[in-house]
Amino acid sequence: MSSMKKTTVNVLTGFLGVGKTTALRHLIAQRPQHEKWAIIVNEFGEIGIDGAVLDNGELPIAEIAGGCLCCVAGPQMTVTVANLLRRERPDRLIIEASGLAHAAGLIDELRAEPLGNALEVGAVMTLVDPRQFANNDYFRQPLYRDQVMIADVLLATKCDLADAPTLAAYRDKAAALFPPKSLIAEISDGAADPAWLDAAVQNKSRYRPAVRPGDASGWQSQGWTFAPEAEFSGEALTDLFDRLPQLVDGLVRAKGVFRVLDTWLWLNWTEGQWAANQVAWRRDSRFEVIGSHIDADALEAAIQACVLPAGSGNGACAA
Repeated sequence: MSSMKKTTVNVLTGFLGVGKTTALRHLIAQRPQHEKWAIIVNEFGEIGIDGAVLDNGELPIAEIAGGCLCCVAGPQMTVTVANLLRRERPDRLIIEASGLAHAAGLIDELRAEPLGNALEVGAVMTLVDPRQFANNDYFRQPLYRDQVMIADVLLATKCDLADAPTLAAYRDKAAALFPPKSLIAEISDGAADPAWLDAAVQNKSRYRPAVRPGDASGWQSQGWTFAPEAEFSGEALTDLFDRLPQLVDGLVRAKGVFRVLDTWLWLNWTEGQWAANQVAWRRDSRFEVIGSHIDADALEAAIQACVLPAGSGNGACAA
């Protein structure tokens, strides 16, 4: 299968009741005529309802019922996807994950062999209700945070039900997310644009992150991205974050998302200390710093020294 053109796979996720099926129906209705699509619907429950709602007789639709993808997934999802690809050879596969699915585990599985040989993981589209998004109680739920974190495209639905301050809070909070989204939008009646499925092209490897206007006076900023396959040494990253104040004059902030062995970690340096947490982000590893003076070449050399040699995966530093 590896010599064939890969099928782009998009994951559509979001909390229960946020309007994923409505958005998916709209995407299907607006599908470019020359593109062949296939759909996999993951229902939490015994009876597949979404598939029946979506089936217009034109598109191949498969269902994975009876649980969330991360639990049931495993062999069942791999077989379902592989069979669908073999039978239909679609240009694009869209997976609507149930509101309970951990999208990060799903992305890992789609990237790994054997599916990774046939699939190119495209933009992950997460739908949020701005009233929930603006409410910190939701953000305290790891599942909700994961779905927001993993999104390349973040779409607010049910905007007609949200008042102006809530929508303003959504825009501000969404714009401040790290890593930044490729696209942030608001939709009504599920009117998602199929062109958004092609968002999230790889960023250039070195970039200048935006510094908030309040931070702008006299500060410099610098950022880097690394391909999702790049793996980092946890020990080397620990050492790097400990040494950051010596490496960056007037260090104000440093944050990064790194693939360390089989997990992804968010490292956050602020006010003289730093912490690490597991995150759902899977698009790339990235690192950003803000300080009064940054020697970008020296810092790049230091971060590159934390990347493991391809295929080693043993936690040793590549310095």
